Amino acid sequence: MKVISVGFRTDLMLRKMAGSLITDSAAHVVVRTPANPGFWWGNFLLFNAPAQQGDAARWQALFSDEFPEAPHLALGVDGIDGDAGDASVLAELGVTTEVNSVLTATRLVPPTRQGAKITVRPLTSDGDWAQAMDLRFACHDDGTGSAGYRQFVERKLAEDRKLCDAGHGTWFGAFIDGGMRSAGGLFHDGSGIARFQTVETHPGYRRRGLASSLVHHIGSWGLHKMGARTLVIVAEPDYHAIRIYRALGFADAERQVQLHRAPQSGDSRD
Repeated sequence: MKVISVGFRTDLMLRKMAGSLITDSAAHVVVRTPANPGFWWGNFLLFNAPAQQGDAARWQALFSDEFPEAPHLALGVDGIDGDAGDASVLAELGVTTEVNSVLTATRLVPPTRQGAKITVRPLTSDGDWAQAMDLRFACHDDGTGSAGYRQFVERKLAEDRKLCDAGHGTWFGAFIDGGMRSAGGLFHDGSGIARFQTVETHPGYRRRGLASSLVHHIGSWGLHKMGARTLVIVAEPDYHAIRIYRALGFADAERQVQLHRAPQSGDSRD
């Protein structure tokens, strides 16, 4: 299957570097991450076309066959225009449809508002990564503090650290008085495309210019130190962060479709 979406191409790039098992067929791709079964977008099917009549049962059966023990359902739809397919088919599947914006940049504009008294640097120690975990939990205080969610975060950050240690990218933190208040990563495979991951800012430190300074620092590092020619970042179209990315020089390139049905426990995460 030829994947046309740069969003999904870079998703698959990350999964491949992380050691996920990727099986490619003519009409769909299977991605498995046995080390983190609660990671929805590490354990999903990617289809080559939007949902059509008759696809609900077929897609569900394919997913069940590939992931017989998975309590979730996660399906990607390749494309660039955000078309998820027939609404009645999606309703039959019982999925939530997310259409995110994929933005790209080949150069960056300095932020108009610099974060005051911050230090942006790579994470280098156990203490740094512990702060990254604390920041992740602080940014998701919406009832996601279950044991399953904590396990997912621990495994995902361990994977991110392993990728950094292997030279596939770097995770940066923005520190104020020694405390990590914003963070994010950038990864590449040498192809010239670099993908941002999980840019987040502590709720108590938002609207201070931290995210702008952090993303500009990371992106500049990617273009000038990593050797990337194109930066890719994915964002919710209605979330305030997308305005930050556009102000820094990112432009909307495509819309990415993800379909998911959460397990009843709500423990698994994307």
